[in-house]
Amino acid sequence: MVDKKTRRIALGADHAGYQVKDRIKELLQKKGFEVLDFGTHSEESVDYPDYARLVAQSVANAESDRGILVCGTGLGMAIAANKTQGIRAATCNDTYTARMAAEHTDANVLCVGARVVDADHAAAIVEEWLKGKFGGGRHQRRIDKITELERPPALSRAK
Repeated sequence: MVDKKTRRIALGADHAGYQVKDRIKELLQKKGFEVLDFGTHSEESVDYPDYARLVAQSVANAESDRGILVCGTGLGMAIAANKTQGIRAATCNDTYTARMAAEHTDANVLCVGARVVDADHAAAIVEEWLKGKFGGGRHQRRIDKITELERPPALSRAK
């Protein structure tokens, strides 16, 4: 059962991931999700941080409930997306880590590597991530500590 609060999902990919992104888009639309596709739409070389920013900002601004990013490994997208305040992007190239990303870290952006998994496996990863429900409790305490890391340190007073 997919989390009922998730209705709108932002998608983005670079040139390495666009075909897998399109497969994920098809899956999401069949399941009744509204999909915001930020591109790219070809194998023409592009810079993944541009697409990570668009998806991350959509999620951070509550225009989307969650985001999914696809590049060659999923790593660059996760690094770039995690620069946006409020984003918890996780690279998951198997179903177990996808479920744990949802249940333990409340990851609001999933990153997948199109050169690591094929389109069918990527779709299974997405489905598992969407099924995961954040557990709260001890996990919330840890999320709060992560959120605290986003705050600038207090300025020290000169003595």
